[in-house]
Amino acid sequence: MAVAFVRYVLLTIEGVNLAPSIAVLGQDSHAAALLIGLVVCRHAGARCLRVAGATQFESSRHGALILIMLPHRPLKIVHVTRAPVGGIIRHILDVASGQAARGHHVGIVCDSITGGQRASAALAAIAPRLKLGIMRVAIPREPSPTDLPGFIRVSRHLANLNADVLHGHGAKGGTFVRLMPAESAIRVYTPHGGSLHYGRHTLLGMIYGTIERVLLRRTELFLFESAFARNAFQAMIGTPRGTVRVVPNGINADEMTPVEPAADASDIVSVGEFRRIKGTDVLIDAIAELHRSGRCPSLAIAGDGEEGEALRDQVTRLGLTDSVRFLGHVPARQAFSFGRLLVVPSRADSLPYVVIEAGGAGIPTIASGVGGIPEIFGPDAELVPPENPSRLAQAITAALDDPERVRADAQRLRERVRKLFSQDAMVEGVLAGYGAAISAKFMKSH
Repeated sequence: MAVAFVRYVLLTIEGVNLAPSIAVLGQDSHAAALLIGLVVCRHAGARCLRVAGATQFESSRHGALILIMLPHRPLKIVHVTRAPVGGIIRHILDVASGQAARGHHVGIVCDSITGGQRASAALAAIAPRLKLGIMRVAIPREPSPTDLPGFIRVSRHLANLNADVLHGHGAKGGTFVRLMPAESAIRVYTPHGGSLHYGRHTLLGMIYGTIERVLLRRTELFLFESAFARNAFQAMIGTPRGTVRVVPNGINADEMTPVEPAADASDIVSVGEFRRIKGTDVLIDAIAELHRSGRCPSLAIAGDGEEGEALRDQVTRLGLTDSVRFLGHVPARQAFSFGRLLVVPSRADSLPYVVIEAGGAGIPTIASGVGGIPEIFGPDAELVPPENPSRLAQAITAALDDPERVRADAQRLRERVRKLFSQDAMVEGVLAGYGAAISAKFMKSH
């Protein structure tokens, strides 16, 4: 922001209205505001306090209060998550990179036992831009007694950083951050699905649901990447007490370049982690159904994860080894070239990057109508119900039979992604949420 701004609350001391003198400070508002604040403090016997992203002068004798917002002072921001894999780490890296590029001091805390070499390389690439550094500590996926030593290490690290913004991502990251005391910082939570993916009547669902409800009052800002995630959280957990914002995921301008299929591209490509929630097994069942009907499309599967062996066994069991190939982990834009039609068969999702990236690249896409996926496609899109191989097979057949239609649909989606899902808008939206929560916390405390 080129021109700083100053926000004042209760601009009177001993009955003198100061507003006409200090309403507009222009380009030099940083120095001028501090000077005025110091003069007022000296006159009124005030004390100077620090709130995230602001300096506040409060009179001890006359109740005068001046809050000086300094948006060009770098915020100290720490992102905390568990596993540095999938869409969640993509989101954190994009937001952290954008925040650092805007002059803020940023750090990341994440698990040390997952992600492998790929996570290490991604974190090493961004490390030079993170003035608050990267800390990795063992954080198990499910609740465990080993959470305690991990939390102690993380809490000490966060306390030493004296951050303005503690931003927790996912169930574990959100829990660690919101258990921290935060007198002068704001605690921010982005679920990314997280605890919402557990059934409310399952054991883990009840555990996480209870934790979420307890932590509602310890959260200054809730950031959701989709309206679906916000609504689901409110339905399952309750109405947040803090500031609530929906800030969609976004991609950069380079990712808006079209991707063309390779000469040896399969009919269909799937890109994502090998987890049950992603529904790759449902797609394999749909391919098997098509083969039984006499239609034999080929499939390329890009990804890795905990269900990799089970998926390979499923392909063998269904006699599809000649039609299905596993590519291993491949970056999304590279993976798109291995097929002419992307299928996203998720059982549940929030706002998956792979759909936004495919939209930006102009890739014809079939997807389940779950989570925030309909928000990407828009209200007129025809999506597929989850966990329904027969309906998915029908949608694939219709797409393969009418390539002109699916290309036109892909172009419309590309224009929608260009308008609504940019990385710059995402970073600015997150920072605006921080600013709103900082102001709300200050006003609440007075």
